[in-house]
Amino acid sequence: MDRKIKFTNYIKKLYPSHITNFQKGYTLFEIMLVLGIIAVLVGSAIYLLVGNVDIAKEQRVESDIQAIATQLKTYEMLNFTYPTTAQGLKALVEKPTIEPIPRRWRKLMDSVPLDPWGTPYQYAYPGKRNPEKYDLYSLGPDRKESDDDLPKKN
Repeated sequence: MDRKIKFTNYIKKLYPSHITNFQKGYTLFEIMLVLGIIAVLVGSAIYLLVGNVDIAKEQRVESDIQAIATQLKTYEMLNFTYPTTAQGLKALVEKPTIEPIPRRWRKLMDSVPLDPWGTPYQYAYPGKRNPEKYDLYSLGPDRKESDDDLPKKN
């Protein structure tokens, strides 16, 4: 034990305290290594989550369309017909001024929702895809009428 104390005192005399105290902290290399590892982990997490955002937007389209479809069904039950293409989804928010003007109109939505890409949902009655009923869909991320419109079938 006495030898250890003597050796420690000898080292302290040889090297000033500012050199021997460096063992108490982290080196720049160690800090940079940890920051590099954290950066790789965060980058990987962001890469994995990017695909989930697109899936979430598609799921939001489906839930919005279900909500709008419910209100369209209510409109039909009150007025015995769906809003025309010219009246559009705005007929759920404001009383239509275009024929046929419903006699038992009632406000069913606060506003016409936009899809996750910021464009209005497309509505047509009678529908091209579904002639017996109506078409209701989102133009999707490309915001153009194409085969990738959501939902795939109505």
